[in-house]
Amino acid sequence: MMIEAMPLETLAALVNEWGTAPRVADGRGGQAYPNCAGMAERLAGLMPVSAVLTERELAETADRLHPVFATPDLAERARLIAALLTDTAVRPTVRTMTDRLQPGWFVEASGNAVLASAAITLRQYLSDHSAERLGLCTGRRCADVYIDASPGGRRRFCSVTCQNRARVAAFRSRQTEETSRTTASRTTRAPRTDGS
Repeated sequence: MMIEAMPLETLAALVNEWGTAPRVADGRGGQAYPNCAGMAERLAGLMPVSAVLTERELAETADRLHPVFATPDLAERARLIAALLTDTAVRPTVRTMTDRLQPGWFVEASGNAVLASAAITLRQYLSDHSAERLGLCTGRRCADVYIDASPGGRRRFCSVTCQNRARVAAFRSRQTEETSRTTASRTTRAPRTDGS
């Protein structure tokens, strides 16, 4: 079956919405998964999506992808992506499109199509960008992944929401420290004995 690389946003959504680690970290572990039809819609133009994408298939795929983002080790990240490409048996191919040839990707087993599409995306993205552009959100109680497509390449959070939570928490922590220091300095001052 012919497949294409999935968009970066779809890849991140797949891992964040279906992956066990992100769901447990933010308290969604016991909740129902999102509707499979939504992910099937996102994947429809990339591959012939089977009529039934199951929660289990999507969760297993997300769990295979999450370690690629979680490891800070470049060699391990390369090994994980290479293993995904090997395990799915995806291979480059060409097909005829009217009067020209178009490059593409082929996978034998339809059950490997989603994982193969994600692996291709990771391979292509990392061949053009630094490995530091993939990562896990540094927000508290969050294990969502991100793919940094910003010009500066300094992303650390999965979303603006997590970034804002971290900023508010840091602000509150500074305020608490300041209040504690002020209170401590008032209570440790010796009373004046000169009558003033």
